[in-house]
This record gives sequence, C-alpha cells and structure tokens, in this order.
Amino acid sequence: MTAAVNDHNISELTAFSRQLTAPQGFGDASLIAAAPGAIRLLGGIPAPEALPVEDIGRATAELWQDRDAAVASLQYSQTHGFVALRNWIAQREGVDPRRIVMTNGGMHGLSLAVLTVVERGAAVAVEDPVFPLFLRALEVSTTQTLPVPVLADGFDVDYLAGRLAAGERIAAAYIVPDFHNPTQVTLSADKRQALIGLAERYGFYVIVDNPYRELRFAGEEQGVAVFNQSDRAIHVNTFTKTLGPGWRLGWLVLPDHLVDPVIRLRNRGDSHSPTVTQTIVERLVTGDGQWFDRVLAHANALYRERAGVLIDALHEQLPGAFETQAPEGGLFLWPRLTDDNIDPDALYQRALAKGVAYQQGAFFAASPQRESARYLRFAFGDRTPDELREAVHRLALAF
Repeated sequence: MTAAVNDHNISELTAFSRQLTAPQGFGDASLIAAAPGAIRLLGGIPAPEALPVEDIGRATAELWQDRDAAVASLQYSQTHGFVALRNWIAQREGVDPRRIVMTNGGMHGLSLAVLTVVERGAAVAVEDPVFPLFLRALEVSTTQTLPVPVLADGFDVDYLAGRLAAGERIAAAYIVPDFHNPTQVTLSADKRQALIGLAERYGFYVIVDNPYRELRFAGEEQGVAVFNQSDRAIHVNTFTKTLGPGWRLGWLVLPDHLVDPVIRLRNRGDSHSPTVTQTIVERLVTGDGQWFDRVLAHANALYRERAGVLIDALHEQLPGAFETQAPEGGLFLWPRLTDDNIDPDALYQRALAKGVAYQQGAFFAASPQRESARYLRFAFGDRTPDELREAVHRLALAF
C-alpha cells in the first residue's frame, strides 16, 4: 500500500511529464481555444452567477483587517488541513475528522489516492466511458486498465464481479457515483453496497470521485455512507464545482489505516494546501451553519433551469435527432444520436464551423469498441438559457 512513486526513476518521470503536458493528444476540446464568438459547451464549469463572489469578498476583507489572522494565513500550516474546516467537512461526511485530509482540488486527491494504493503496473478497473483526466492521474503508477461498462444505474458491478470470479485481479476501481461524467447517471444504492462488498472480498480499493455530489436538483440521494464507512474506499471531493475551481481546495475521506501514508506522501511533496485559501473557506463555511447550503440551493436552481432549457431546445429544434434522459443533477447532458447514418466526426466539424463547441463521446471511451462515439457531451453549467438555445440553433444548422 506504499506509494509506487518510490519505484519511478528520473527517465520514467520525464516521459510521463511529456505525456501529461500534451493535452491535444487526449483530444480534450475544452483545452483548445474555440473560434471567436463560439458557444462552448465543453467543461464542467460552475455558473458565474452561482459563485458567492460578494460573500467571498467580505470574508477576504475581514481577514486582512485582522492583522494576527492575516499573518497566520501567510505562514505554513499543518499537512492534515485546518481543524475547524476538517471538523465541518467531517460532520457532513459522518466520519471522524482525523480521516479528513485537505487537498489542492479533486485531481490532487485522485493523484494522492493512486500513488497510495496502486502499485507500479497494477490493473485498475475504470468506467467506460470514463473521465479521461483520471487516466492521466493513473499514469504515474500504471496504464493497465479494466474497462467496465456504465449502465443506466451506473458502474456495471456484475460485469466486474464476473471478471474477478474468472481470475482477474485489480488494485483499485475508479467510479464517479453521482451525476457521472460524462453519462450523467447515478450509481444505485444497491450497486454501491455490492461494489464495496467486492472490494472487501477481493482486497482492492474503490476510488470514489464525487465532485458533483452536492449538485442535485431532482431525484433521490443514493447515499455515501457505504463508502465512508468502509476501509476499502477513498472518497474524493472538492469545492471546485460549488465555490469555484480557482480555490484549488478539496478533501479526502480516508480509511484510518491510509491517513498516515497519505500524510507522509504529502510531506514528500507540497506539504499542505494553501493556508490563505483554507482560512477564507473555513471562515465562510463555519461562520454561518446554513451558508453553504444556501449557496448550493441557489446554484442548483440555476442548473435545473439550464438542463431543462437544453433538453427542450434539442427536442424542439432537432425533433427525433437525440435520445435524452433528463439529468437529476450535475453539469452534463449525454444525448445519443438516433440516426446511425450521421457521422459524429463530420457533425462535430460542421458544428464548430457554425460556432458551437462540445465534447465528442469518443473522447471518453475507455475501450477500443468506442460505443460512446454515438454520444455527445454537452456541459450546460456556465451557459445562460439564451446561450443554450442559440447553441442548439447552431447545432441544428450543422445537421
């Protein structure tokens, strides 16, 4: 369970660095500048209107007016993270605060999880389709993956169980359980329990990537206690989708036996998350017990409206062109092209020419079959209703 990074030599790290700094090789359209005037439906970006800018401004000003607190925020701090902030998170997660370790955002949490529990060259089960940036985080330890289909109720646990029963062995399984990126589905409660059961039986870890969890605007929660109560799950979350990606602040919910290894790993690297950032966020979330929930309520009302506008526009302007499922939360819509005669690549190029940019489904494929190629991923979080209607109009012109 020690970090495989110890086995990396300089030449290997250099090779990885070259791969990780070449996003065009991954086909990530969100990292490529769109034409002027294009409407970008590319990334899971919070709505500007959802970010509590005024509250953040007040909290920041108050900090700099308190000299002792300001000086403390400019100094080193503990690897584990701020006590009051971790206590607040622990209460929401239903765990002991010692199991909370602050991170520099969700991707940092994923990287720490991989380096802690995935040995060099081990296999990791990943969703298919998959959040591609996880594969980049995984590359520091391995490129061996076992793609597992994502169904209407999430990760196909039965498929994984069959592969394990046949002798396949994995170090970890990676899932996005709530409002999956890209498919927008949520893992059912029964499947959550079944997956943890497999992990406990076969001795692998479940890396639970949950950045969209708080962005529910319909349906019923499936629960996270099954993850947080298991010593085989690493639960990763972040303030990126709720308070803004610029904070670069997230957290891990770790099993007791992994807390010290993760702390030791961080002490070999960045040591701790930014003290100023933690100070301001701690003041915001702990000063008023209902503040964060009010921020979420406001944001989710925006996302509910935008998801509805996007679906309605697709069916009104392109009737019959897509199969869609209304999302219950998150920032994505994953519609399927109904006409198999339409070339997704050609459609994508025509759409770009008409001034609308989105992610092609094939970008998320984890297996050579590329079943996701018939899908498009639209990110609606940071686009206004009028922009969404205009984007669909431009897409209709591309058709």
